[in-house]
Amino acid sequence: MQRDKFLVSVVGGAVALVAVGAVGTHLLAGAESTSELDRYTSVTVDGHRALAANVVAGRTEGRYHALPWVGKEVSHVSCPRGLKAVAGAMITCTGEGGDGRAVDIPVRVVKADSHSVTWKFER
Repeated sequence: MQRDKFLVSVVGGAVALVAVGAVGTHLLAGAESTSELDRYTSVTVDGHRALAANVVAGRTEGRYHALPWVGKEVSHVSCPRGLKAVAGAMITCTGEGGDGRAVDIPVRVVKADSHSVTWKFER
């Protein structure tokens, strides 16, 4: 009886640990960001407010390889222009993978308003 309780406790603890790890990974490795559009971060692209290319590149580079077991390492990320604050707008940024090869990183606007833009990149 005592042995069964111990086994249930060990298995339950292991399951809880895995669940917490999965939630933590999801939160830390998220590819979606919301950025404010203010005088420091916004530019104009084709007559629309946009998130500056250097902001998109920096945030993407910092979050692309957030954890050793999520994504791959990239550096030198650059984006061709700002990301229009229009839902569905897309750009493709490029970076350098750990092996020295170019990595294309598609970036898409999820939603936008006059004060912020929510966007995500693909790994």
